[in-house]
Amino acid sequence: MSTTPAAGSGRDHRPALLAVLDAVDRAPGAASLRDRSYELLGVTAGTRLLDVGCGGGLAVAEAGALGALAAGVDRDGEMIAAARRRHPGHAFAVAEATALPYEDGAWDAYRADKVLHELPDPAAALAEARRVLAPGGRAVLTGQDWDTCVLDAEDGALTRRIVHARADLVTGPRVARRFRGLLLDHGFEDVAVEVSTAVLTDAHWLPLATGLAESAVRTGAITPEQAAAWTADQAARAAGDRFFLAVPVFTASGTRA
Repeated sequence: MSTTPAAGSGRDHRPALLAVLDAVDRAPGAASLRDRSYELLGVTAGTRLLDVGCGGGLAVAEAGALGALAAGVDRDGEMIAAARRRHPGHAFAVAEATALPYEDGAWDAYRADKVLHELPDPAAALAEARRVLAPGGRAVLTGQDWDTCVLDAEDGALTRRIVHARADLVTGPRVARRFRGLLLDHGFEDVAVEVSTAVLTDAHWLPLATGLAESAVRTGAITPEQAAAWTADQAARAAGDRFFLAVPVFTASGTRA
């Protein structure tokens, strides 16, 4: 549940999706961002932590190494199967963020990383977060605003069209800018928001840019000819060590009243 596959993908997307999640977990700044989430959650020995949209289970394992009693849920059964293979000894379950299989107040910490943009009703997920958290428990929401990918390109207007076309394929492309409001609306206190920008300049990130153009063609936002020209520009930048893609990631935290 941690990212959104390309439009038109089906059941066979999962191995590729897991590979994408692994690459994102290795991206510059990703480990520091996860560490910051554990810090904001106040993870110590014995903290009961639930990672919602856990994907391959990396955050559950990392929190467990810090002493947390960590568990993960994801709506994708094959993701949960992968998490169990990779991190035996940790608890993983198939569940929706809006219908968690836990009693009221069962958790001290709630973490949702790259999840809420996939939900048609993120407010329902926040209601569940509040329900399963004990009073004084902490919640951390992390995600990108899909309209704010920053790329260096020759044609700025075409680039904006490409970025916005890809964003429009996401269920909730702008939910990250709502994190603070969602937490406040559901009775969280001490709400704060931080931003960390992933800056990607290595040529091996080029497929992320070309994938944006391919998605824009599928939506009809640009023509194949426009995509080819834009992609050629990006390829030339990558070949000349001039590729630049920046992705601001927002982290919001709050305390359950």
